[in-house]
Amino acid sequence: MNIDPAVVKAFAPTGTLRASINLGNPILANRDAASGEPFGVSVDLARAFAQHLGVPLELVVFDAAGKSVEAVSDERADFGFFAVDPKRGETIAFTAPYVLIEGFYLVRNDSPVRTNADVDQPHNRVAVGKGSAYDLFLTRELKQAQIVRAPTSPTVVQTFLEQGLEVAAGVKQQLEADAAKASGLRLLDERFMVIRQAMGVAKSRGPQAAEALGAFVETMKASGFVAEALERHAIAGASVAPAA
Repeated sequence: MNIDPAVVKAFAPTGTLRASINLGNPILANRDAASGEPFGVSVDLARAFAQHLGVPLELVVFDAAGKSVEAVSDERADFGFFAVDPKRGETIAFTAPYVLIEGFYLVRNDSPVRTNADVDQPHNRVAVGKGSAYDLFLTRELKQAQIVRAPTSPTVVQTFLEQGLEVAAGVKQQLEADAAKASGLRLLDERFMVIRQAMGVAKSRGPQAAEALGAFVETMKASGFVAEALERHAIAGASVAPAA
């Protein structure tokens, strides 16, 4: 496929495509324990996009979503992988989502919190990853409960336990994995949000770049690439988003 040179220049003005990778969402990216190299669905898509543009790839790795968003917004990275959110949309042009992920609440077994409706009470403190999609969403939605921000999403349960908080919020799979390491914890029975995980580019790169990235995502979904990546990395609890 012939790529418009203007699109290539918009995405890789330095000659190398810099992909912002967030390790704070284990469904999409992790670091190999032996090599230290990042891997996952978002890394696979980043490599495929670099190949699509015909340029070399550099992975710019962060431990939290907020840092990843800032890197793309400030053009220290050329594109990234984000949960769609209106606040982020002030500076980021999002594609349609490629993956849908569920957000859940975690509490102690003896907690009086039984349903999602029980969470938004003045006496509840909710741990979230700073700058995560859950943080942005719950900051808008919770009117009475207090939000306590952990440094990153993977440290939410640790913060919840260490500070004796009432509720933890995050990616279902991360919460389940952390709960398995400690006794006396349970997830509530229903999700409180569905995260639409998309690719994104700074709006300052222009509408042509945003359109090209959107077309790439639709191709990756339609071709089965995203589904195969989820299966290859043994990701459960996430599904391929429908066509835009």
